[in-house]
Amino acid sequence: MTSLIRTLFRTSPDSLACQQRASDDIGMRWFPWINLVWSVWLFVTPFYADRYQDTWLWPTLGSYVVFLFLFQRFHYDKARRRLGYTLAIAALGFAVLPYNPGSQSYVIYACAFFPLCMSARRALAAIVALLIVFAAVWHEMGIPMIYMSSAVIAGLVVGVFNIGMLQKLRSEAQLRLSHEEVRRLAALAERERIGRDLHDLLGHTLSLVALKSNLASRLIGHDPMAARKEMDDVSDVARDALAQVRRAVSGIRAAGLAAELASARLLLESDGVRFNYEMDEVALSAEQETVLALAVREAVTNIQRHARALGASVVLQSADRQVSLRIEDDGRGGAIVPGNGLCGMRERIESLGGRLRLDTKPGQGTRVEVTLPVERGERGVSGEE
Repeated sequence: MTSLIRTLFRTSPDSLACQQRASDDIGMRWFPWINLVWSVWLFVTPFYADRYQDTWLWPTLGSYVVFLFLFQRFHYDKARRRLGYTLAIAALGFAVLPYNPGSQSYVIYACAFFPLCMSARRALAAIVALLIVFAAVWHEMGIPMIYMSSAVIAGLVVGVFNIGMLQKLRSEAQLRLSHEEVRRLAALAERERIGRDLHDLLGHTLSLVALKSNLASRLIGHDPMAARKEMDDVSDVARDALAQVRRAVSGIRAAGLAAELASARLLLESDGVRFNYEMDEVALSAEQETVLALAVREAVTNIQRHARALGASVVLQSADRQVSLRIEDDGRGGAIVPGNGLCGMRERIESLGGRLRLDTKPGQGTRVEVTLPVERGERGVSGEE
C-alpha cells in the first residue's frame, strides 16, 4: 500500500504539482485540491431531481473514486498526459448523466482543464465542442433545461477564465524576463564602459610610471636630487591613479538611472499603468545616481503594488546647484506607513546632504520628491523619453 501511494504521488518534473511546489505562493500549492469543493454539486443536485433519487448514489460514488484518481494524475503526471486525463473526466460526465444530472460537474472540470493541456485557441475550441455535444445528449435524454444551461454557462465561464489567467501569467513571465534582461544589459554596458576607462587610465599611468622609474634609475648614480624628484613624481602619479581607479571601480556598484527608468516602464506598463519620464542634462556623481536610481525603484514598486494608478511620471531637473527628482502617480493616495524601503531611501538621501518629501492625498495620488546638492565638474547624466 505504501509503495502504491508513493507511486501515485510521485511528481513528474514537468507536472503542475512540481510547478506549484516551486512557487513562492504557498496558497498556489493547495489551490488545485481546494477546487475539489466544487464537486459537492455532484452529490447535491440529485436531491433536486425526484426521478434520480433511487439510482444516483452508487454510480456517483464509483465515478467519484475514478474522478479523484484522474484529478490526482492530472496534477502529478507528465504534461503530455494531461489531455488524456481531461478527456477521461469529460467521459465520466457522459457516463454518469443517465443516473445523476450533477455529472455536469465532471464536464465543468474538463472545461477548466483544457487550457492547461493545449494552446488558448485549441482549448477554446475544445470547450465549445464539449459543451455542444453535452447539451445535445442532455436534450435527447429529456433532462430539465435548468441543469443544462447552468452546465454550459459555468463550463464556458470557467474555461475562458482559465484561458485568460494562463495568458496573463505567460505575459507576466515574459515581461519579468524582459525586465531582468534590461537590467543585465545595462549592467553589462556599464561594466564595459568602466573597463574601457580603466584601460585608458592605467595604460597612460603605467607608461608614465615606467618612463619616470627608468629615468630615475639612470639619474640616481650622478644626480641623486633629480632622481629623487622623478621618484616623487612617480609617487604622485601612483596616488592620483589609485584615486581615479577607486572612483571608476565604484561605478561598478552604481545603479544606472536610465536603466532603472527603462525597467520601471516595463514593470508599470505590463500592469496597465501609463508611464512617462523627462530627464534634463544633470551633473551627478556615481553615488548620487545610485541613490536616485534606487529611489525610482522603490517608488515605482510601491506604485505597482499599492497605488492602483492609471498613470505615473518621473521628472529629473537641475537648478541652483540642486537636482530634483519627482515621481508622481494618480492612484488612490492616502496615509503612507513608512517601511524598510522608505526608511532606507531617506537614509541614503540624507547621507548625501539631500532631503526626501512625500505628499499624498486620498484619491489624488502620491508625489515623492528627492532633492540633492550637486557640484560643478561632476559627470553628466541625460536621457530622453
